[in-house]
Amino acid sequence: MLNSEKERVLKKIAKQWFLLSLAAATWCGYAWPEAGKFLISHGVLTIGLMLSFLLTGLTLESRVVVSAWRSIRGVTAAVISSLVVYPVAAWIFSSQFLSPELVVGFCILATAPVTISSGTILTAFARGNVSLSVFICLATNFLAVFTIPFVLQMLLGADAGVDLPVFSILGGLALKVLLPLFVGQLIKPALGPLISRCMPAISVFQSSLILLMVMTAVAGSADRLDDMAELLVILTAAVAVLHIFMVLFNYVLARVIRLDYQSLVAFTIHAPQKTLAVSYLVWAGYFAADFPGAFVPAIICHLLQMITGTLTAQHFRARGSTQKGARE
Repeated sequence: MLNSEKERVLKKIAKQWFLLSLAAATWCGYAWPEAGKFLISHGVLTIGLMLSFLLTGLTLESRVVVSAWRSIRGVTAAVISSLVVYPVAAWIFSSQFLSPELVVGFCILATAPVTISSGTILTAFARGNVSLSVFICLATNFLAVFTIPFVLQMLLGADAGVDLPVFSILGGLALKVLLPLFVGQLIKPALGPLISRCMPAISVFQSSLILLMVMTAVAGSADRLDDMAELLVILTAAVAVLHIFMVLFNYVLARVIRLDYQSLVAFTIHAPQKTLAVSYLVWAGYFAADFPGAFVPAIICHLLQMITGTLTAQHFRARGSTQKGARE
């Protein structure tokens, strides 16, 4: 009896391994800031992220673009929502009551494209339109390289007193994000079978990079976190309000543009999610020195969107099963 209870507890812990690992990475970054600062100063994580985007290019199925073309209305709406509405909402919301450093952080996370893997996985779990989900991912990640520098300059140039090297950011993102993705797609035909066998290892590698990003970001802002300790609850609440608002906004938008049910599921789940990798590249490359605490909102958002995304996917999956049972 005790053994079976122990097994159940261990299974529950195993299901939450990533959240527990994030907590451990956060503690390591705070307790051992020298390690994170070493990774930043030597560009180790930047190289790892470029490799991650290369692997993403190797694993993306380009044929989904053809199959999702019928949902171009949904993709266009997702691009506008993710790369225009989200940043403007984040700036309006955060500039009302947060410090300039945190306003910068909100704008960095809001201008990032949608997450590459988790949104598609959650869409598949919810039995949504996976092709649309992947197409949203491709479109926003490609276009964000061009929109991020200009949108950040527009939002932060005056109020936060930030003078951004717009074209430097544009070139840096093209080199670190687009080039590896395109190279991955180009060499995919030659390495396809090998990549299929290595998918578990690729998943572990990309998950480990997320943990390293969190550890590095916490290490880089360890001094500021002491000063921000009293603000963390308020900051978490602010990020939660913004993210939940965008989830609801995207659900309503999907209804307004009359997406079919499976596309509505993909749109609602994936369009509000933001990738931590691109946010990190922008913060580490151009903001870390002047705004060391600006990456904290992105970390909090990443944790919250995993929770809200999972709950949303579970809701849609249960709703879909109910509708299927009613039809039968």
